[in-house]
Amino acid sequence: MLGTTLGPASETDRDFPLPSAKRRRISSEDDGEEPQVQTYIAPSRIKSRVQTLKPEVDPIFQEEPPRPPGNGLSVETMPTDFGSVNVAPWLVHSLRTMQIHNPTEIQRSCIPEILKGRDCIGGSRTGTGKTVAFAVPILQKWSEDPYGIYAIVMTPTRELALQIYEQFTALGAPQALKTVLVTGGTDMRAQAQALAKRPHVVIATPGRLADHIATSGEETVRGLRRVKVVVFDEADRLLSASAGMLPDISTCLSTLPPSSERLTLLFTATVTPEVRALKDQPRAKNRPPLFISEIKDQIDPENGGSKALVPAKLKQTYLQVPPTHKDAFVYVLLLHLLTSDGQRSTSADNQVIIFTNRTQIADLLHRTLHKLLGITYQSADPSHASIAHLKPTAVTSLSSALPQSQRTSNLASFRASTARILISTDLSSRGLDIPNCTHVINYDVSRDPVDYVHRVGRTARAGRSGTSVTFVSPRDVELVLAIEDYVGSKMVEWKSEGEEEVNVETRVVRGRTLKDVGECRMEALREMEGGKDVKGYRGKIRKKR
Repeated sequence: MLGTTLGPASETDRDFPLPSAKRRRISSEDDGEEPQVQTYIAPSRIKSRVQTLKPEVDPIFQEEPPRPPGNGLSVETMPTDFGSVNVAPWLVHSLRTMQIHNPTEIQRSCIPEILKGRDCIGGSRTGTGKTVAFAVPILQKWSEDPYGIYAIVMTPTRELALQIYEQFTALGAPQALKTVLVTGGTDMRAQAQALAKRPHVVIATPGRLADHIATSGEETVRGLRRVKVVVFDEADRLLSASAGMLPDISTCLSTLPPSSERLTLLFTATVTPEVRALKDQPRAKNRPPLFISEIKDQIDPENGGSKALVPAKLKQTYLQVPPTHKDAFVYVLLLHLLTSDGQRSTSADNQVIIFTNRTQIADLLHRTLHKLLGITYQSADPSHASIAHLKPTAVTSLSSALPQSQRTSNLASFRASTARILISTDLSSRGLDIPNCTHVINYDVSRDPVDYVHRVGRTARAGRSGTSVTFVSPRDVELVLAIEDYVGSKMVEWKSEGEEEVNVETRVVRGRTLKDVGECRMEALREMEGGKDVKGYRGKIRKKR
């Protein structure tokens, strides 16, 4: 049988066209056949056989696909999901329930190294998911051997601590993770009892944790002596001498295990000299090398070739404002950004954060805008639907002068879009994730370019678009130049995004704008001197119900 098959073709075989002849007629370009005949005698099944008979190239000699310009990393070779960076399946599921499907660059670089047990310094611009970069490996290692207080996360502000607490709770829910929030403004006794029960993760501000170490007794702080991981989130702020947190941090570290017996993680959006100095400190011989990932040092081609300190889709603008008329300018600008007056159809969805340098200025501006929006709402045409969104309750504030319960309530209302304007000091410039924030207004120019980066990072997060507007007076020119030099890009003059160009200065000087703003400001000052709150109640007389 085998010899017959391989032998010469018989007379009967010659009555049928050989497959090889068909293949030759199809593949040849100069065989003289008409295109129609080739199509007829070459059905799709024959074409598929032709493709399989093409000579195969040894993979060793295959040409490497071209790499994209820039850092030389091919997109195809980078991990596309959390499973590819050795994240446990239960954590991948938790991330998917939080609508987090693909790791960012800081997460791809840090998660595998932290899982290997290496100390880490992670630097990446705001909105890139640094919390997930350290929370995921901590929870994965904890799930392998859950006991006592496994990790402590220290942050500079209470609001950021609350946000991290919520993220840890959501990620660790499938494993019954016990998390405790230790911050100022709440009862210390309840916190001490929670610490004595040995939770798995403690989220704390340095001041309140140092108070517990000093006053709550050995039973409360005993579990801190066996901590395996210590995280400093917003490390540049924590380690800054001007922040005044170094004494409290020293008190905390004196109780925690030494650095040779624990994992230390530092994350920040701006790697300052204080943070860089840590990599030169001597390390224990039993510890693996320090891992440093500074994503911000790369050049961002989408942002005018500037260093990737600010989000790629952030539009940085400035507006020249007389220092005596800032309130009037911010009021007119807010009316334009938040009302659909024919300039922008999506203005009803906008939310704005206004940053000031002082707590007193934030309080005064909050009261002034509260009264101005009341006048606007009462005098507006009821058929104007966009004005209905700008009730006096649409503006709220966040500063250290407010009690903690009110701070939490005001931030929650802004996140829920109940309030559309948040007036704040730099208290809310660090780490807070507010996805719906579309604009950031710098009422006062930041004295430190690092603080400017964190302020404008509250918008244009996670690939969204956003706009920052910086009010510039003649005395602020040098500060703006220093910010532009630090960021590596220039601000452009603010212009309206609608079809009709809007001149803010013209709208300020016409009509009753300046008069209304002046009257509301003076009334707000009288209320502040009289000890009244925004709604006109005296703080010492009003009773809680």
